[in-house]
Amino acid sequence: QLHLVESGGGLVQPGGSLRLSCAASGRTLDDYVISWFRQAPGKEREGVSCSGSDGGTYYADSVKGRFTASRDNAKNTVYLQMNSLKPEDTAVYYCNKPLPHLPWGPGTQVTVSS
Repeated sequence: QLHLVESGGGLVQPGGSLRLSCAASGRTLDDYVISWFRQAPGKEREGVSCSGSDGGTYYADSVKGRFTASRDNAKNTVYLQMNSLKPEDTAVYYCNKPLPHLPWGPGTQVTVSS
C-alpha cells in the first residue's frame, strides 16, 4: 500500500521560499496522481496542487505563479516549491491521493511571518 510522509516545513519571512517533500513508500509514484493540500487554523482543508505522472499539474488560483509541484521518480518523491510566500500561506501542508484519500498523516507546518 502507498504510504506518504511530508517534510520541509518551517518558519519563513514573507517573500521567502520553502520546498516541501512528499516521500512515498510501498508503491511507485509513477502509478499515482499526487495532490498537495493545506489546512490553515480554523479553516477547511483545501487543495493546492494536483499533478500526474505525465507532468501535467493543476494549481489553485491562490498559489498559481508562486508554487511549483514536481516529482523525482527515481527518489519516489514529490516536491512543492513555494516562492513569494505570504502570511496567508501559513498552514499545515499535506500530500495525498485524490479521492479516495489515504489516511491523513501529520503534515508539515509552514508559518509565514515576520
